[in-house]
Amino acid sequence: MLYFIIKGGVMMIPIILASIVGAGIIAERFFVIRRVYRLNMAEFSGQVLGLVEKSRYKEALDACSQKKEYPLAAMYAAAIENRLLSRLELEKVLERMGNHYVKILEKRLGGLVSIVGISPLMGFLGTITGLIRAFMAWEKAGNEVTVSALASGIYEAMITTAAGLIVAIPYYLCYNYFISRIKYFSHELDDYSSQLLELLTRGRVL
Repeated sequence: MLYFIIKGGVMMIPIILASIVGAGIIAERFFVIRRVYRLNMAEFSGQVLGLVEKSRYKEALDACSQKKEYPLAAMYAAAIENRLLSRLELEKVLERMGNHYVKILEKRLGGLVSIVGISPLMGFLGTITGLIRAFMAWEKAGNEVTVSALASGIYEAMITTAAGLIVAIPYYLCYNYFISRIKYFSHELDDYSSQLLELLTRGRVL
């Protein structure tokens, strides 16, 4: 591996650094998203909605406080505490909180997609510089050019392209995975919070 890194030339340095930063983002985001999904949202929602339907708000808040580290529990608690607000105001409260938690989950994903986009470009830049080196060696050697004289430039050209793609492809798959999970989570929050909203504002016009 070290042999290929050296042969890849100076452009291997930013590609490797980008891969390290990207790996850190992926590991951190995976931990955050996995932690959010530890809560069985359907079971928790059923428990709280059942208590709210019976107007047992204190018990519902107690159930939420036991799971307060999870977004749905925090949103439910805020809605129950502000249940006397109008329907429109409650919708705004839940919408703001939902957007806040989605933004937390999306944190650093912009950096990850930047790495996905720029890694192949750095690889292609390495390809250009490698070919330039190869042609300069060819020009210098003239008719006496040999394969070994061109090899270092060609090595640099091919290795940097491969390295950029090796970083970009799996990281792009990880990025898409995170985005799909966040979208699904956002839809779940909307669905379950809407169910609570219907119970709390039943019979209200606004």
